[in-house]
Amino acid sequence: MDSPPRIDKYLWAIRLYKTRSEATEACRGGKVEVNGQPVKPSREVKVGDVIDVRNGSVRHRYQVLELLGHRVAAKDLAPYVLDTTPPEALAKGELRNETALVWRERGTGRPTKKDRRKLDKVLGYESL
Repeated sequence: MDSPPRIDKYLWAIRLYKTRSEATEACRGGKVEVNGQPVKPSREVKVGDVIDVRNGSVRHRYQVLELLGHRVAAKDLAPYVLDTTPPEALAKGELRNETALVWRERGTGRPTKKDRRKLDKVLGYESL
């Protein structure tokens, strides 16, 4: 590789973002830090850098093991990046996902489309 890759391209190459433009927006939005400093999308990545990526309330941490300028398969990422995210942070993200799904009894929230049609008929709001 001739020159070190940009941080946005590296994040895309290690499959943290689906597109380079998503990675660029994350950098511009302050969701990406390298060695504890917020970065612009054009910052070059070096071996040994620690990358923090905020995804919702979870902060993932990765260490750069080798430089990568092109996208590779997910199974081939091991020589390039090491995931050093603390287990507490991952548990925090799982807890948030579990509490996001709340079951409710039918009829205790907004009316269904069928219920709304019945209400409209009773109240005389039928469409002509």
